Amino acid sequence: FAYTACFLLAPTAIVVIGAFQAADGGFTIANFAKLFEANTIAAFATSILVSLASAVIGAIVGALASYALVIGSKPNGLLRRMISAISSVLAQFGGVMLAFAFIATIGINGVGTMLLQQLFGITVNPNWLSSLSGLIVIYSYFQIPLMIIIFLPAVDSIRKEWREAAESLGGSTVQYWTRVACPILAPRFISAFLLLFANAFSAYATAAALFSQRAILVPLMIQGAMRNEMDPNQQGFAQVLAFAMVVVVAIVMLLSHAIEKRAGRWQ
Repeated sequence: FAYTACFLLAPTAIVVIGAFQAADGGFTIANFAKLFEANTIAAFATSILVSLASAVIGAIVGALASYALVIGSKPNGLLRRMISAISSVLAQFGGVMLAFAFIATIGINGVGTMLLQQLFGITVNPNWLSSLSGLIVIYSYFQIPLMIIIFLPAVDSIRKEWREAAESLGGSTVQYWTRVACPILAPRFISAFLLLFANAFSAYATAAALFSQRAILVPLMIQGAMRNEMDPNQQGFAQVLAFAMVVVVAIVMLLSHAIEKRAGRWQ
């Protein structure tokens, strides 16, 4: 409880209180004035778009990789242990290190960029890494291994006897997946997808390294508001942005709870 209070409850309370606190310490809602400006709405829309896209890619590719790993390797085999170890490392390989790795590989003077130019005459767009599509691909780099770590135990729990029972009762492959496997895996898949969404939605360092001059994401906008020394009201606006991020995550978790509750009726 003490650990949770220090690192979860207390920061959340500070953000909520600061969102409604004026510079003199009094109560105010003026901090929310900029929340509905066009650039703020655009930053939230971009953050949600990048989070959704990378979560979809990570969830689908990671789920397929988990299934392929289950049917193509032994539970304690070398391949399973190797993929699990690599996924554990790559899932944590983010921030400035990840941005530098992509810049050094397919940046303007990256190794991959130079090889493509010299061997195949292909010129890589130098601005691709600083675009939304490039950011989504970079986020997917750590989203996919994270999905493998989370979803692999769920796929592992599917027993072969269940498929044999379905086939013995005349069920087809489509019926097995739609009526047996998918209903069991769906709540876990949705939970993993929401975790990937939250992971991308709160990511900061990688985007900050690639978009140093543009606050196109909410975390980058929070950074700009906190570093603004010309307008003291920006500190309150930063708290409002953080509070709005908490609200978005809360809505996502409520949707997750509703879906899991509905799926639990027939699981």
